[in-house]
Amino acid sequence: MELRHLRYFCAVAEELNITRASERLHIAQPALTRQIKQLEEEIGAELFGREPRGLSLTPAGKFFVEQALQVLERVSNAIEGTRRVARTRRAIFGVGFVPTLFYGYLPSLIRRLRQDETIEIILAELMTLQQIQALKAGRIDMGFGRIRIDDPMVEQEMLFDEPILAALSSAHPLAKRPPSLAELAKISLITYPASPGPNFSDIVLGLFRRRGLGVHVIQQTNDVQTALGLVAAEMGFTLVPEVVRHIQRDGIVYLPLAESNITSPVLCSRRKEPLSAVMRKANEILYDLLKKGDDR
Repeated sequence: MELRHLRYFCAVAEELNITRASERLHIAQPALTRQIKQLEEEIGAELFGREPRGLSLTPAGKFFVEQALQVLERVSNAIEGTRRVARTRRAIFGVGFVPTLFYGYLPSLIRRLRQDETIEIILAELMTLQQIQALKAGRIDMGFGRIRIDDPMVEQEMLFDEPILAALSSAHPLAKRPPSLAELAKISLITYPASPGPNFSDIVLGLFRRRGLGVHVIQQTNDVQTALGLVAAEMGFTLVPEVVRHIQRDGIVYLPLAESNITSPVLCSRRKEPLSAVMRKANEILYDLLKKGDDR
């Protein structure tokens, strides 16, 4: 499958007419029909329904068009970004992060780095294990996560321990005071992310397991925003890093836990190599933010 197949498919999906799509793409109608057929054969699913009154997208086609448009947009953005870097000769600095950390120090770090017009910042939302892989491959230069991973090519620096809070429906009986883990274990838990570990979900489950507490996971979600939505719908509770309290949602309260010192580490990962000028600058900004307690 090539990018042109995706472009051809998206054009036909938008026009729902081979003749108009072929005119728009400036290719012959039989050739376009053949390309679409080849794409369907490669995928193993019919993307279009062929009816006397014209084409229609099948359920598989509707799903695929959304994915194809995202791929084409990312390719377009990558090309434009590459051209911009080539024009400005900026130094590329890639930063990976787990989603919850984007509510803390990270926006301030990015904002201050972007003030330097010689630096082009590339952001990537990645789980900690993915960050380690991206660091080793050179796709990012600095990663922010919560899981300790031992790798000889990567160093992880502990920035601080962040308190963990309980997110509960404001209507729940436990929402009136700091709940204990034993009390929370009696109601349903919503965890995130749903991706394979190690991740924040493992940290949460480990808190209960180490205390001999069984907990019923009613739902796994991909992100904290969805988890909070389910909490607001009174499906259960979730545990979140303290920084998530900045997400204001109706019907939700954030409470400290009755137990003391229930925290999640915030780690910065870097390749083990001599520091570049950009990395030195990023470190200076990061340590300044930590010293001032900015956005924590």
